[in-house]
Amino acid sequence: MTSDGALGGGMAAFRHQGLTFDVRDGGPAEGEVVLLLHGFPQDATSWRHVEPLLHAAGLRTLAPDQRGYSPGAAPRATAAYRLPALVGDAVALADAVGARRVHVVGHDWGGAVAWALATAHPERVASLTVLSTPHPAALARALRGPDQLRRSWYIAAFQAPALPERILARRLGSLLQRGQVPGAEHYARRFSTPQSLRGPVNWYRANPDLVTTTRSAPVSVPTTYVWGTRDAALGPRAAELTAGQVAGEYRFVKLDADHWLPEREADAVARAILDRVR
Repeated sequence: MTSDGALGGGMAAFRHQGLTFDVRDGGPAEGEVVLLLHGFPQDATSWRHVEPLLHAAGLRTLAPDQRGYSPGAAPRATAAYRLPALVGDAVALADAVGARRVHVVGHDWGGAVAWALATAHPERVASLTVLSTPHPAALARALRGPDQLRRSWYIAAFQAPALPERILARRLGSLLQRGQVPGAEHYARRFSTPQSLRGPVNWYRANPDLVTTTRSAPVSVPTTYVWGTRDAALGPRAAELTAGQVAGEYRFVKLDADHWLPEREADAVARAILDRVR
């Protein structure tokens, strides 16, 4: 999990396993590093309201467009999107800036990567803050009940080959606007073709076991989990069960909010991160 090197100073990109990832690098160069891992169907710009709040507190932020989202890091093979590869990308970014330990923040699918990173490499994670996404084992247990099963129907739909990308390319803009997703127009433009959606949808295809495995090693690093009570995709049962998956110091922050926490609740998100970092 070593990086092929960073491109430029005030990093705009880094290379790993022959792939080139775009990065938003901000804040004081000497500040403690915070990795910001975005979700689906978004990109690193989802952190644009959170970043300046962390910079003002003296932290350096690195927000990559993750595998399948960066144009230079979009392999065709589904297997290239297995969770260990996604974790490896995050570790490589930390390596690229010479950071032995980083504060990890993830939202939605970025939250799944964050949970996995903290489990596989606790020595690299100074703190963990996850937004919206419960621990995968907690989600798998919640999926045994009808409420979370109803919320997660789309996960099974995304397993079909090729068809989800074609449908989403035609309908994503209207779906995002109907859901009042922040940045809907930007994401509709960015993911307007089946080719641009292949990588993001492959995250679902490559990791079906993520929602079926109910046992996992406990997370040992200091952890904060932030969840919105109006989240349409991720319900209360999984949120409540997450505490049982963390052996380290744990905080559960409930917000009167929907799923899109980095954009809609930037102040509360930054506060939760800073409370954990400090």
